[in-house]
Amino acid sequence: VTVSAAGEMAGILAWFWNERFWLPHNVTWADLKNTDEATFPQAEDLYLACPLAFCIFMIRLVFERFIARPCAMGLKIQANGPQKAQPNAILEKVFTAITKHPDEKRLEGLSKQLDWDVRTIQRWFRQRRNQEKPSTLARFCESMWRFTFYLYIFTYGVRFLKKTPWLWNTKECWYNYPYQPLTVDIHYYYILELSFYLSLLFSQFTDIRRKDFLIMFLHHVATISLIIFSYVNNMARVGTLVMCLHDAADVLIEAAKMANYAKCQILCNLLFAMFAILFISSRLGVYPVWILNTTLFESWEIVGPYPSWWVFNLLLILLQLLHSFWSYLIVKTACRAISKGKVSKDDRSDIESSSDEDDSPPPAQKHHSSATNGTNKNHGTNGYLTGVPYPDEH
Repeated sequence: VTVSAAGEMAGILAWFWNERFWLPHNVTWADLKNTDEATFPQAEDLYLACPLAFCIFMIRLVFERFIARPCAMGLKIQANGPQKAQPNAILEKVFTAITKHPDEKRLEGLSKQLDWDVRTIQRWFRQRRNQEKPSTLARFCESMWRFTFYLYIFTYGVRFLKKTPWLWNTKECWYNYPYQPLTVDIHYYYILELSFYLSLLFSQFTDIRRKDFLIMFLHHVATISLIIFSYVNNMARVGTLVMCLHDAADVLIEAAKMANYAKCQILCNLLFAMFAILFISSRLGVYPVWILNTTLFESWEIVGPYPSWWVFNLLLILLQLLHSFWSYLIVKTACRAISKGKVSKDDRSDIESSSDEDDSPPPAQKHHSSATNGTNKNHGTNGYLTGVPYPDEH
């Protein structure tokens, strides 16, 4: 049985690593083995990214605890979360055991049982859902960590790429392909980016939960797939261009989020405007004209298509569709900001909004001051950048 299972596994691996899928015509894996004269990307190099992703996650925890948190405290960012819902055993049981989003029929039943109006019960469930969201302090620490990484990796990418010929002439990505030697800079750049996005993929389940969770998950998977694809079949040159292009706007959006959490509205608006211009121009302009042009047309002319070439380009086109989706959200928010005079809440906001009439306290709390209402409103309109579209991966 063991021999049979080993044989089946060998067959699966042979099928997966089929040279006619991964490599151009007349190229074999043996041709891309490392020699004394040249080093090429090897699939097993990527195994290093898994333990490194765990290390990056641990570094993040240390960074947020000992660097980001003191910075937040220095900026007077409080650890207070959203307004807590009034304790109620019946509603708590429904919330934890049945549903966090009761339908109209259940709301009416609870209204009769508690002698509360439906709006009050809706507000209780909204406050209870918000109660599980992280505080502004936690959001600031998360954004500061991302800002620091993106700033470092973008700076590294620019310093590395400005010395390469393919930055200035994208056809250099395909000359002598796939026999392009792997440099130490490219190897480091790839492993670090892959490790970071693996850590993001797993930490997405523990980070702030946003409304576009599934879209972001798809984006992470597409990013990781692109990195792996481009490394294994040695499309690393164009891969470095894609990574550097995407990291540019991510630095600004995280800086804008931090400014928002620190209540620096003017700085937040300025940074968001810079981010919006850079994001839309780079993702809807430079990306298709520069990246997709070389992967679709220049590579076709110089190398010619083969199966993994089609998959690689399909992933890049999927990325373009996601760029368009986020650009729509950004433009929508920019229009709202212009009409209101400042950047306001986004459709992805981490804290659910409430209308003015929903802000009266439940019956048992009506003796509280109106300051409670103001607090709730602030949480509801905590700024667009509380849940800004997060187009951070490649």
